[in-house]
Amino acid sequence: MAEFRAVINDTKDGKSYQVPVSGHHANTLIGKKIGDTIDGIFVGLPGYKLTITGGSDKDGFPLRKDLPGPRRKKLLVSKSIGFRSKEGGLRRKKNFRGNTISPDNVQVNLKVSQHGSKPISELIKKEEKKE
Repeated sequence: MAEFRAVINDTKDGKSYQVPVSGHHANTLIGKKIGDTIDGIFVGLPGYKLTITGGSDKDGFPLRKDLPGPRRKKLLVSKSIGFRSKEGGLRRKKNFRGNTISPDNVQVNLKVSQHGSKPISELIKKEEKKE
């Protein structure tokens, strides 16, 4: 069974929320790509639409939008996602994970693209009280 930590960014109030996702909800995320829109019910937010913006795998390597598939690959990068050089012109080979979510992923970053009727803070606090 796949298990993820969903980090949901609410652009309306500028806050981020962490929600554990496991079971069949996590299995529905497998195969989705960065930029895809999913229903919020998969992370416990009915009525919301969420866009996948990134994530990281079990070893901490970030997902990269321009690398297809769920594979891990070394890329020569200058200044981009996963590498910020202190001086200009510096390039380095870094490991990245492809843009497709797989069971090796641990964290999935999501952005709210359509808000529901209730605020996120109420929905997430209700789930924490149930557990």
